[in-house]
Amino acid sequence: MKPRLQFDPAAAVAHLRAGDATLAALIDRIGPFALELQPAASLFEALLRSIVYQQLHGKAAATIHRRVLAGLASHGGPGPAALGKMSDEELRAAGLSRNKLLAVRDLAAKCLEGTVPSLAAAARLGDDELVARLTAVRGIGPWTVHMLLIFHLGRPDVMPTGDFAIRLGFKKLYRKRKEPKPEAILLHARRWAPYRSVASWYLWRSLDAGK
Repeated sequence: MKPRLQFDPAAAVAHLRAGDATLAALIDRIGPFALELQPAASLFEALLRSIVYQQLHGKAAATIHRRVLAGLASHGGPGPAALGKMSDEELRAAGLSRNKLLAVRDLAAKCLEGTVPSLAAAARLGDDELVARLTAVRGIGPWTVHMLLIFHLGRPDVMPTGDFAIRLGFKKLYRKRKEPKPEAILLHARRWAPYRSVASWYLWRSLDAGK
């Protein structure tokens, strides 16, 4: 099933325009909000991909990810139970480092025990609860969960201040001499709530537009 935004984009953009003239000018420059959500059959699949891709270039990561998925398919499909059937040797042969092997093992265990919820259960949980539960997985930090909330789950009010591009975009847009601290961005972003995900998207696009 194709994922859907959990908010009305038109209402979000109107809210941002009304509350921040500088951001409104950026919106005029960038154009319509056009976030495309990334489909995932489960949080296991989405987080597995995030772990594999960490600190790797796209082509190399894609190759390793494809090998891991092929291994999972041979053991019953892309789920935590199938990963439990794969040996360490199979996972290492697919290209996983020792740290990533330990991380995907922990991911599978926390999916099976219920710490990592199903997509249906995740839909009933707030952002802070999901951050707390998913960062319990080895190798998963707040930034990874924020990206999942925005780009997989379509949540409206995520402010990923841990993202370098967000801090850079904010610095350039509001003409700050120094890189703003997360606390300063959060203070300014109060006027964007409850649509900080949309404001973040425009900050990201501002850097693309400036190239």
